[in-house]
Amino acid sequence: MSEPRVYESLFSDTDYLDQADFRRAFRLFLRYAEEQSRAAGITPQQYFLLLVVRGHEHYPRVNIGEIAEALQVRHHGASLLVERCVRRGLLDRTEDPQDRRRVHVWLTGEGQRLLDRVMDANRQKLGALQEALFRDSLRGALTRYKQLEHAAPDGAESAGAR
Repeated sequence: MSEPRVYESLFSDTDYLDQADFRRAFRLFLRYAEEQSRAAGITPQQYFLLLVVRGHEHYPRVNIGEIAEALQVRHHGASLLVERCVRRGLLDRTEDPQDRRRVHVWLTGEGQRLLDRVMDANRQKLGALQEALFRDSLRGALTRYKQLEHAAPDGAESAGAR
């Protein structure tokens, strides 16, 4: 039986530890947020839709194309999700007066209450996970990486592009 071997790497042990801890904490947060959505009586997708709509720079005049882009889904999928939330009383919509093919979407009072409930719980969880998510060594590594990316001559591969 052979002995384990450690190969040369582009990154330090701390870099791997930071990345693994971040990934674990991020996944814990996402899972927690999904559980909080369900506890509030909505699906995780509905919560994310409410968050995308309320957090959009054009709120309260967010259109389906902007929602699809933010959710990274097709227009039709975003439209169906919006329709389900409208029927549920979480969102409201109206036709764009300049372009009747478009609709503007915004949260109802109930949608806002549910979003706030889930967000409050999520903020508390983020606070509990902040050490792993926002570690100084990880921030420093990302800053150094960004500097290396900008310093690479055009056409040259950076360490992360391999």
